[in-house]
Amino acid sequence: MLTGRESLLRLIGKRRRFLPNRHLLLSAHTPNSLNLEFNDYGNLVSLAGDDCRLSEDPTSSDDPSKFSDDLSLSTRKKRRLTQTTLLQSSFLSVPKQLEDGLVICTQQKSILDSETFEFSLVQRSEPSESICCKVEDGSCSPSREESLKTVTLDEDNGEAIETFIVGRKFSDVQDLEIGGDIFLLRHPENVKDRNAIKVISGDSEMLGYLPKDISQCLSPLIDDYDLKFEGTITSVPKKSSEAVLIKVVCHKMRSDGWKECELYGDFKPLWEKVLQVVEHQMQFPPKTTRYQLNFNVLLQEVLRSCSHLFTADEKAFLESFPTLSEDSQRLFIRLYTRKGPWFRLSNISYPEVTDSLQALKDLTVRGFMSSVKDANELDNQKMKEITELLNVTELRDILSMNKVFSRTSRKRDLINSLCSCYNDGTRINLATVILERTGLCAKISSTAESLIWRVERLFFLNGEQDLSSFVLLDLGIIKYPTYKCIDSEQIFSNRTKLLAYEEAIEVAQLMDESLDNEDPQTVLKCIIIAETRISSSSLDSAHAAAFNRFTAPWVNSKVVLLGVSFFENQKRYNRAVYLLRRLLSCFNCDGRRGYWTVRLSTDLEHMGRPNESLTVAEQGLLDPWVRAGSRVALQRRILRLAKPPRRWKTPTFSNLVDNKIPEVTIQGRSLNCEVGIKNRFYGEDGEQCGVEQLALQYYSGEGGGWQGIHTESSIWLTIFGLLMWDILFSDVPGVFQTRFQTAPLDLETESFYLTRKETIESQLEKVANGMAEEILIISYETQRGTACRGVAWERFSLEELRAAVACVGGMCIASLCRHLAQDYRSWCSGMPDLLVWRFKENGYEGEAKLVEVKSEKDRLSEQQRAWLLLLMDSGFNVEICKVRPASLIKT
Repeated sequence: MLTGRESLLRLIGKRRRFLPNRHLLLSAHTPNSLNLEFNDYGNLVSLAGDDCRLSEDPTSSDDPSKFSDDLSLSTRKKRRLTQTTLLQSSFLSVPKQLEDGLVICTQQKSILDSETFEFSLVQRSEPSESICCKVEDGSCSPSREESLKTVTLDEDNGEAIETFIVGRKFSDVQDLEIGGDIFLLRHPENVKDRNAIKVISGDSEMLGYLPKDISQCLSPLIDDYDLKFEGTITSVPKKSSEAVLIKVVCHKMRSDGWKECELYGDFKPLWEKVLQVVEHQMQFPPKTTRYQLNFNVLLQEVLRSCSHLFTADEKAFLESFPTLSEDSQRLFIRLYTRKGPWFRLSNISYPEVTDSLQALKDLTVRGFMSSVKDANELDNQKMKEITELLNVTELRDILSMNKVFSRTSRKRDLINSLCSCYNDGTRINLATVILERTGLCAKISSTAESLIWRVERLFFLNGEQDLSSFVLLDLGIIKYPTYKCIDSEQIFSNRTKLLAYEEAIEVAQLMDESLDNEDPQTVLKCIIIAETRISSSSLDSAHAAAFNRFTAPWVNSKVVLLGVSFFENQKRYNRAVYLLRRLLSCFNCDGRRGYWTVRLSTDLEHMGRPNESLTVAEQGLLDPWVRAGSRVALQRRILRLAKPPRRWKTPTFSNLVDNKIPEVTIQGRSLNCEVGIKNRFYGEDGEQCGVEQLALQYYSGEGGGWQGIHTESSIWLTIFGLLMWDILFSDVPGVFQTRFQTAPLDLETESFYLTRKETIESQLEKVANGMAEEILIISYETQRGTACRGVAWERFSLEELRAAVACVGGMCIASLCRHLAQDYRSWCSGMPDLLVWRFKENGYEGEAKLVEVKSEKDRLSEQQRAWLLLLMDSGFNVEICKVRPASLIKT
C-alpha cells in the first residue's frame, strides 16, 4: 500500500455514493505545475518524463508512451459493504449506568423491534440538553401530528401532564373508555426498573406503566414529597398493543398554599425537569423507532448549531424530514445506511414499515428519493447501476432472449455483456426487459445524499462515525467519557470554508477510487488539483491548531502526500521532490514536516544530488517541527553524507546518535527466514510462536526470571490515558464539539500541553513523587470500559498496569507522560516491543526493562531508535534482543 493511503482512507470514511463535483473536478482546467499533458477535454494523454532538475518545474525526457503501460498502481482489497447494517443487529440486554451525566437502561434484543426494546437517556446536569426517548413493549402511539396537537401542560396551573400508558399486559376483551379514571402507583419492587410507576384503573386493575424516561424523573418526587396522581384516559387506540394517551394531575399541588410551602423551593426545579421530559417524550412517542429518533436528533442538533452553513432551501429541505410520515422516515433512514445506490422495491421489506410503496412515493414527491420504472428514463449510467441488481439467473435469461449466450457464471462478465447489448441499437427494448425483471427501482436523491452526508460530517466531525455510533451507545457497547462541550469559535466559520473542505474530501475519494480502479489519468488529475489548492493562509493564522484538520488545505495535503508516494513508487523522483517542496513551503507549522524533509532528502539522493540532499537534511535539523524519529533519521543521513570533501567537520550530535544501546542475542529454532514474512520459531515448550513470545520465554527463564508482556506502545498510551484522565477531559473551550469524542481535538497539537501546562505539571509532580499507582487504580476503577484514545481496556489487567507503574518508577513514568503530553503525535508509536519486570523479595519494590525484539534481517526503524535513546536519557532500563537461528549463533 502506498504511504499515506491508510490515513486517506480514515479521512474519507465511508465512501459517498454521489460526488456532486465529480464532473467539474475532472473536466475543469487546472494549472499544470507538474508539466503533464492533457487534451482539449481535460484528459491526460501522456506524462512528461523526468530529468534531474530540482530548482525548476519537472521537464520531459522519458518516453511518454511507456508510462501508461508500465504504470503499476498499488492496490488494496476493495471494501465490500453488505446490505445488512448495524441497525438490523440483535443484541442481548445490556443494562448500563454512566457517570454523573447519563443513565441508560436497555432491555431485550433488537434496537429495531419496538416490541422488545426499551431505552431511556436522561441528562441530569443540564435539563436544556436532555435527550429523553422511549421505545416500549409493543406500544404504538397516535400519529405524530395528533401527538403534537395535544397540550402537554395544564394551561391554568401547570400541574397536569399528558403522557402514555405503555407495556400493556391486558387482553383485547378489556374495555377502555375515554374519560375512564386512573391513578398512579409506585412499583419499586420491579426488578427491571426500580423507578417503575404503574397505571391503575378505577377498578384497581393494572393497565400498564408510565414511559421509563418519565418515571425516571417522576418517581423520586412521588417518594420524597408523598405525591399522589389521578387522571383520566384521553384517547383509546384501535389496537390493544398501542399506547394509550392519558392525562394525570396531582391534587396536592393544586391545593392552596402548596406554592408557599417551604418544600416548594427545592421541588420546583425537579418538577420543571419532569415537564421538560414529558414535552420531549410527546414529540417522540413510543411508536418512534430508536434509529429514527437518533436520526432526528442528529438532524436537529446540526440545524441548531450550524444553520449558517446551509442555504434557505437546504434548511427547508432538511426541516421537512420530521414532517414525513413515520413509514417514510424509517424507509429513508434504512436505505441511506445501505450500500445501494439502487434498490428494488420487491426486495425492500422492514417490519416497522407498513407500506413501503406508499412511503417510497412520498419520499420521491418530497425529493428525498428518485425512482425509475420507465425505460425512457434510463441513461447509460443508470442502466449500468441497475443491472447490478439482477442476479446471475436473471442476467442469463435476458442475454439468451437477445440471442447472446455465455458460458461464464461470473456476474461481472454477464453484466458487461448486457451493457454491450444495451449500446448496440436495442436500447429501449433491452431496458424494458430489465425493468420488467427488477420492477420499480429507487435510490437516495443526490440532494438528500449530499445534505445528509454534510449533516453527519458536521455532527461527528469525521468520516469514520455514522448513525451506528448511536446504536453502539444506546446498547452500552461503547461508553463515551463525561465532559462539557464549551463553545468557542466555530470550526467552519462560513459556508465557503465548508464547501472547500467538502470539495477536498471529494478529491480524496476520487484519488482513492482511482487507485482501486488502476486509473492513472484520474490519479494524476487529483494530484494536480490538490497541489494547486494547498496554501498556508488558512493554517499559519491564529486559527486553533486543533481545527486545522477541518480545512481544505490540510485535506489536500493528504492527497499530495499520497501523490509523493505514487511518484516515488514509479521512480519519478523529480515530481516527488516538487510536491515535497510545495508541502514544506505551504505548511510552516506542522508535525508532518519531519517526514516530508526525510523524504525530500532521500529522493534528492536517489536523483544523484547528494549535496542538495545533505543541505536539506542539515536545514531540517534547524526546523523546530522536525522531531522524534524524523530527527534521528536526518541526523543519521548527515553522518553518512557529511564526509570530506562535502563536509570536513564532524557533526556535534554524532556521539548522541551512535550511543550504544545494550544488546543481547538469543538462539531460536526458526521455521522460516524469508524476507517480508514474519518469522516463526519453536518455543521452549515445542510449540510454534512469534519472535516476541520466544523472547519472553527467554527472559522468564535463563534471561533472569522476569515476568513480561508484549505491549509495544499500547501499555504506555493506556497508562498515560489513565494517569491524565481528568486533564484529558477537563473543561477547555472548543476541544469537545460532539458527544462522541474519545479525546480532545487538540490532543495531537502543541496547544494541548500549553493550554493545560499548570495542571499537567502538577499531576506529573504527583506521579514523580510516588502517587502514580494510586492515581492509576482510582482512574481504572471509576472509568473502566469508557472509551478513551489510546486506552486498551481489553489488553491489560489492572495488575499488569500496576506492576508496570510500580517497577518502572514514578520519575520515569512522569518523564514519559510529559513527552506524550507535549507531542502526542510524534511519540504515540515506536515504543519497544516488550515490558518485563520482577519484584524484589519484599513484594513491593521491583525493576523493569523495556526490550525491542529483532529477528534475522530485521533492523531498528528511526522512530524505534529515537524512543530507545529517549528512554535511556530518561532513566529507563532498555535493551535490544536479537533472535538468530541456531546455525548463525557463533560459538
